[in-house]
Amino acid sequence: MIDFIVQGGPILWVIMVLSLVACVIIIERLLYLKRISVDEDKLFVRIKSSLLEGHYNEALSICDQNLSPFSSLLKIGIENRQQPEHIQRDILKDAAALEAPALEKGLSSLGTISTISPLLGLLGTVTGTMKAFGVLGKFGAVSDPSALASGVSEALITTVGGIVVAVPVIIFYNFLVNRVNLILTLLENRVNTLVMLINARNGASNKGDSEDK
Repeated sequence: MIDFIVQGGPILWVIMVLSLVACVIIIERLLYLKRISVDEDKLFVRIKSSLLEGHYNEALSICDQNLSPFSSLLKIGIENRQQPEHIQRDILKDAAALEAPALEKGLSSLGTISTISPLLGLLGTVTGTMKAFGVLGKFGAVSDPSALASGVSEALITTVGGIVVAVPVIIFYNFLVNRVNLILTLLENRVNTLVMLINARNGASNKGDSEDK
């Protein structure tokens, strides 16, 4: 294995570093997205219960205890509950746009790695081939085939390395992008539910006040 890496030359080392970076991003994003999905399911149930009972301060306290894009949006929605519904939706839409980067963190880097890894492999192929032809140009006919082995090995190994890194990274990149889009859609649906709950509660309160008068 060590010989394989050494024969790949410096470009293979770059590809390996990129693969390690990709692994770190993938693991971190998988754990993060899994955690917020579980936490937000529980959070939404608690917030919904508090809103139905009209306990807005309790709902805000719950949001403060849970640091996530969803809790931030819920807090903003509750704090602006006295605003007209269309203004509430505009405020939450703008807030959601600000929270999206937290969910998409690292994905652009992952996409870049998936793109440049095979290109680096191709570059290694070119440099390895140039090295092999350099040996032929310098010595002419080579009686010892091992003299060409270094260049040929570098050419082949870097190509394989680039493809081996790119394929799984592309798979995980697409999976994570789809997962983020799903969470954003779920976030939008729950925010709409929040707005309806708040306005239904406000409507009921206003109706009660009118009847008292």
